[in-house]
Amino acid sequence: MSAFFRTLVAATIALAFVVIVAGGYVRLSDAGLGCPDWPLCYGRTLPGEIGDAGAAAKAWKEMGHRYLAGALGVLILLLAVLSWKDRRSRATTAAILALVILQATLGMWTVTMLLKPAIVTAHLLGGMTTLALLLLLYLQEGQYSPAPQTRALRPLAALSLAAVAVQIALGGWVSANYAALACPDLPGCMGQAFPPMDFGNAFHVLRELGRTGDGELLPLQALTAIHWTHRMFALLVAALVAFCAFKAFKIPALRGIALAVGALLALQFFAGVSNVALGLPLPLAAAHNAGAALLLASLVVLNFFVFRGLRPSK
Repeated sequence: MSAFFRTLVAATIALAFVVIVAGGYVRLSDAGLGCPDWPLCYGRTLPGEIGDAGAAAKAWKEMGHRYLAGALGVLILLLAVLSWKDRRSRATTAAILALVILQATLGMWTVTMLLKPAIVTAHLLGGMTTLALLLLLYLQEGQYSPAPQTRALRPLAALSLAAVAVQIALGGWVSANYAALACPDLPGCMGQAFPPMDFGNAFHVLRELGRTGDGELLPLQALTAIHWTHRMFALLVAALVAFCAFKAFKIPALRGIALAVGALLALQFFAGVSNVALGLPLPLAAAHNAGAALLLASLVVLNFFVFRGLRPSK
């Protein structure tokens, strides 16, 4: 039963990753409102024939993502039932199930509230958290050997994970506000290290898409502030996580995961720079979203071993 349960968790993790990537693709291809209603699409279970070809393509993208998310929900419900029945990891599976219900609600609000940035960003963070908790569930079902020396990395590993989570939130805020090209050049922003910026309106959470808290059009300076903050914080995150990977590599029990963290960090940083340099091509933008999920997952694994004082059994 243990092998079956762990295999099912692994399959659910894979599907959760696919849902995150698909959700990013839907958002980045401007198909978030491809279906103007929820949970149906133009009142049907499948979009069917829509007069405009572009609208039809967006509807199919959005509905495809909904069905993938629905399948993920079914698998998570099955995990919760098996967990309860076999008295294993009940707290973790209960948390995942509750989060999926919240995710479904956020998905509905994303449509009904017309892509309000706070809802879109929260939906992204919910997806990332679901992936992290599923990975934790998988790790809890494994067999390990003691490795007390890994505990020395606790503060740095926890700080790195928290920093990446904040950076993902900032990235979600960039995407939700369509600010990815607000700074179209490198290494500065519009030829300046500190361009004109409006932080007050940029990070006013309770507002409509493209509007200030007072309902006025969101100024370019606010979009610039959103992008600039994400870019500057990326430098801090890169330095912190790189240092964490370096320190982890010096501990024999953590060398494998340390290499994974370092490689994913390098790829993610390169993808971020390339998105600006190349004008945000859709495949690369979607890859950047996927890279964020993988980097987060690698740090979840690192923190698991660090805080438990364990290493994988050979």
